[in-house]
Amino acid sequence: MAGGKGETKTRAPLEGVRILDLSRLVVGNIMTQTLADIGADVIKVEPPEGDSLRAWKLKGVSVQWKVYGRNKRSIVLDLKKEDDRRVFGELVVTAQILVENFRPGVLDRLGFSASALHALQPKLVIMRITGWGQTGPYRNRPGFGTLVEAASGFAFKNGFADGPPLLPNLGLADSIAGLHAATAALAALREVEVNGGKGQEIDISLLEPMVSILGADQAVQRVTGEAPGRHGNRTPLSAPRNLYHTSDGGYVALSASTPGMAERLFRCIGRADMIHDPRFETNDKRVQNVEALDEIIGAFIGKSTLKENLEFFERAEVTVGPIYDALQLMNDEHVRARGSIVEYPDDELGSLPMHAVVPRFSETPGSIRRQAPRLNEHSDEIRAELARLAKPVSSRV
Repeated sequence: MAGGKGETKTRAPLEGVRILDLSRLVVGNIMTQTLADIGADVIKVEPPEGDSLRAWKLKGVSVQWKVYGRNKRSIVLDLKKEDDRRVFGELVVTAQILVENFRPGVLDRLGFSASALHALQPKLVIMRITGWGQTGPYRNRPGFGTLVEAASGFAFKNGFADGPPLLPNLGLADSIAGLHAATAALAALREVEVNGGKGQEIDISLLEPMVSILGADQAVQRVTGEAPGRHGNRTPLSAPRNLYHTSDGGYVALSASTPGMAERLFRCIGRADMIHDPRFETNDKRVQNVEALDEIIGAFIGKSTLKENLEFFERAEVTVGPIYDALQLMNDEHVRARGSIVEYPDDELGSLPMHAVVPRFSETPGSIRRQAPRLNEHSDEIRAELARLAKPVSSRV
């Protein structure tokens, strides 16, 4: 079933593509989980201590690993040992994509430079993910997403105007870079398979994808003379847009960012006079007078419960929605109908809810085919495949 339990009965888009994943922690695992979900054979090449993501535990459970390690196979190889280097070389011959997020030069020092890898597999796409990129004065700095989220400008503009900058409480930079990396790898693979090109290296930093999602910030500062600042749950581009308390302690999010939606909102709350009020008659005026605007809207919403507000604004066709926690999202009727969260078997826990395969292909759907592997779980299986598929490769590459 696509995105759910069991094996998909149709061919997945990346069936036949083998990816060697040497990455650690979040960014590479998000990239390869995304591609594994749509059919790629992802082999996690782990050091003896395993991917560091395995050590991130809650109540003794490696929850992050169980989600981002799904659909992958694990083999332990110590690339400082000659026999393991030989096995790795044989794996390279069979692969189309290799992913690593060591500091620049580390893989080269282990004997697997780009030239050495391409000598083994000329069509290999080599994805190099670091915090700051393969070049530049920061290239050797530690590449943790937290530092990038701070330096990119994101933390500076995140939070409330009267408070300090706020870092995200999830791996935002890693997630964005991982998705960029997945797209880039497929583009490079098309260059090889369709255009007849050769293998190449791809340089993905955590910084540049993070900067890209901030959009026009540099242009904004050039035009306005001010750095884009902190606005809490508002936006300086349109109003109203905020979170509002309900009478029973809940919250709703509201966005009326088009003239038509703002007019509809004013009419449904019994304030059609606001349409021609000089303070609120245009988007610019609403942004300038957002405190007064939010006071009026907040007072109306605060008189009713969460459920009453949602029902009222749905009837009025005004863009209002609930603030969910993880369990509330999982139990939402739309999410359940779409199968956006799936319950997948787990040897340790019985089962575990996780996000379904995101892209929904009509003809070649992806699927969750296997749970995240135990460390070195597939060593015998992979070595047996190499015995059948790969020519012996010298460890001295």
